[in-house]
Amino acid sequence: MAALNLHKSNDAILAQLKDSRLFKQLAYVNGKWIAGNADIAVTNPADNDVLGYITSLEKSQVDHAIEAAEAAFKHWRALSADNRAAGLMLWHDKIKENREDLARLMVLEQGKTLDEARGEIDYGASFIRWFAEEARRAYGETIPSHIPNAHLATIREPIGVAALITPWNFPSAMITRKAAAALAIGCTVIVKPAEETPFSALALAELAERAGIPAGVFNVVTGDAPMISATLSCSEKVKALSFTGSTRVGKLLLRQSADTVKKCSMELGGNAPFIVLPDMDIHEAAKAAVDAKFQTSGQDCLAANRIFVPREKFDAFTDAFATEMQKLKVGNGLDPVTDIGPLINEQAVTKARKIVDDALNKGAKLVAGKPQSVSDGNFFHPVLLTNITPDMAVYREENFCPVAGLIPYDTLPEVIAAANDTEYGLAAYVYGHDVRQIWTLMRGLEFGMVSINSVKMTGHPIPFGGMKQSGLGREGSRHGFDEYSEIKYYCLGGLNITGGI
Repeated sequence: MAALNLHKSNDAILAQLKDSRLFKQLAYVNGKWIAGNADIAVTNPADNDVLGYITSLEKSQVDHAIEAAEAAFKHWRALSADNRAAGLMLWHDKIKENREDLARLMVLEQGKTLDEARGEIDYGASFIRWFAEEARRAYGETIPSHIPNAHLATIREPIGVAALITPWNFPSAMITRKAAAALAIGCTVIVKPAEETPFSALALAELAERAGIPAGVFNVVTGDAPMISATLSCSEKVKALSFTGSTRVGKLLLRQSADTVKKCSMELGGNAPFIVLPDMDIHEAAKAAVDAKFQTSGQDCLAANRIFVPREKFDAFTDAFATEMQKLKVGNGLDPVTDIGPLINEQAVTKARKIVDDALNKGAKLVAGKPQSVSDGNFFHPVLLTNITPDMAVYREENFCPVAGLIPYDTLPEVIAAANDTEYGLAAYVYGHDVRQIWTLMRGLEFGMVSINSVKMTGHPIPFGGMKQSGLGREGSRHGFDEYSEIKYYCLGGLNITGGI
């Protein structure tokens, strides 16, 4: 058995926390903190220092987590919606009480700014409150009967054990957005967080335990990602699988889940267009485009990837965008002046450089920025490119880095066709005032979410999800229950409906 380093941790992480018990390095299964047979180092992307280690579970331990969740499901689903909601609200309150610790923990393992991390904790907690309240309104429906002397109706029932595989860019909110819906409707869950950012997930497990969520209802497994994902997706006992991540991995999980005909929900890649209309104020649009592009250091599935501007305003917009972009401060997320934190790891920095090099080699123009990293961390300065063409990676791919590409257009049909020229269809931004043009774009864009004159578009009451290869299903809103429940129809016959008592 490999020697474990779980007793070791960087004192820097504990010094940031008021409650050191939130820093966990063990997996959480069936109400117990358990160790595997090896460990995995977790580093701070700002300086690559080791923050601590997570345990790597064996397959048999992941199987045990599935069995524990299946056993707990019988009791959890039997609780009233009010009782489940009460437990979730206690969890919500614990998260809000520990907001600052959770945010600092997130900055250390993920790199985003402290303000962004605080916002994510609030955002994540909002889903727990929403679904705790919405569980009381998970109504069925009465169907006018076509069968004599029969009553027809539907009820919504929890599907069973749900596996939740979550990404590193939103290590807290992507868990709560999925888990809150699943738990509220009566499912039990097994969370597999990203190896880069496991501590946020484990802190949520600690708070769920303090809130009295029963053993086996909320589990967090850590370790080898391919093994854990395959175990969850191939298990007949796991009835639903929700994944947020790349389209490539999503397709793999769909194939692995096919043999068990699992209900799968997928929030996959994005390649968001940002379209400026001719009547829009250039400086207002440029500031919004900078905000949309560089949120979470560009490591956001909603980040604006391709920015389309009317040709007659292209030069003025380019100057305004460059001016706004150059105001951004790159640095450690714990520094209050930082706007852009580090990328998640060295591989992300290498990819960012390749995207810029590919564009420049194919004729793009470097307008502003420094297309190189900083030597003592995974920092990458924002870059602005023009002369973008569809054969460039910055146009075609979800670049997940602070590299912006500007593209001129002449007509509405042209920009709609260009915006739709992608396999992805998650989100789009439109900035303008002409209602006729806005409506034409809103209906013509092949994206699951279209935000008009607002960078902020998400939240607990909205159905988050995409079209085409950006995913399956919706998260949040009343539709969020669909991924974790089944509609059961019943026909109650033999009634004397028309003949009195």
